[in-house]
Parts: sequence; structure tokens; C-alpha cells
Amino acid sequence: MVTAPGNPGSAVHGLSRLPRRPGEHYLIYGAGTMGLMMAALVRTAGAASVCVVDLNEDRLAFAETFGVDAAVTDAGRLGRPGFEVVVDATGVIAAIEDGLGRVRRGGTFLQFGVADPARSAAFSPYRVYHHEIDIIGSMAVHHSFQPAIDLLAAGLDLDALVSDVYGLDGFDEAVARFRAGTGRKIHLAPQKG
Repeated sequence: MVTAPGNPGSAVHGLSRLPRRPGEHYLIYGAGTMGLMMAALVRTAGAASVCVVDLNEDRLAFAETFGVDAAVTDAGRLGRPGFEVVVDATGVIAAIEDGLGRVRRGGTFLQFGVADPARSAAFSPYRVYHHEIDIIGSMAVHHSFQPAIDLLAAGLDLDALVSDVYGLDGFDEAVARFRAGTGRKIHLAPQKG
């Protein structure tokens, strides 16, 4: 059995920060393990649709098999004027700025990805005010391990997010795949030989 990829507790905490209203449309930037965990959680919370944006075609192809409604490299291709909830799971400034512009009037933007602390994102404070957009942050885990364990025990299967498992002898190959941005979650299992 592969251990759960990423940190499901972080995704559970991020979900707890959102005003979950059934039937809303979600846009998630990032089809890595954390973005896909968030996609799985919002789907179980009653989302009407879940779309993801990523630049990695392999991740997008996998996201389509993971139950998202659409997986694209550019949110403009989705044909929606906006989303009730937009989640950034990348920490990439360009994704954050684009995502903030795709929140519908009265919607919510969740900053879930870890951005470089030295960088800033540009957005229109007037648009946030005029459209009553809520901007929420989610910092890792705050007492969310038990709810994450409960979700996993109830059948939320995250094993599919692990694309590669290497023993210690495959460390260099695992690092090379990570740096190349290929795969999803690359797991290093010291006991594997």
C-alpha cells in the first residue's frame, strides 16, 4: 500500500476555509497532487463542476481520468464567464492573477498554493470591492489530520495520484523526474529495492 500522496490534511483544511454551497462551479489552478486532492474533496462536497488548469499535458490527461469535468492549459478555453470558487494550488503568480480575474460576483478565491514570499500579485481592489469577492488563505494544516484520516477511511482513494515509486537506488531518477515536471507524486520508498 502506498502512503497517501501530499498532505490530505492540508486539502481538508483548505476545504474547511471555503463556504461550501452545493451546486457551485469550481476552477482549480494546478493538476498536481494537491490540486487533484482539492478537486476530489470539492466534488464530494457537492460541486456542480470542477475544472482544472495546468500547463503540463500529462497532468491534464490524468486529471481527466480522475473525475474533473474539464482539464485545460488556459481557463479562457472553458467558455464560462466566471466561477463561484477559484482555488490556486500552484503558488505561481501568473496563475493567481488569472484566477482572481475568473471569480464571479460574490464568489471566493482560495490561495492554497505556496507562493514565493518575495513576490506580489497584482489585482484590482475595486473589482474585489465592487463584486464582493472573498479572498481566503489556507496555511497548511490546523487540526485537520483526523478529518483527513476519516475521509481516507471512508473510501477517498488517493493512491492513483502516485505516479512513480522508487527505492533508494532510484533516488537520482526520482529527482530527475521531479525536476522535469513529469509524473504526479513521486514517492521514495526506502524499503523498496
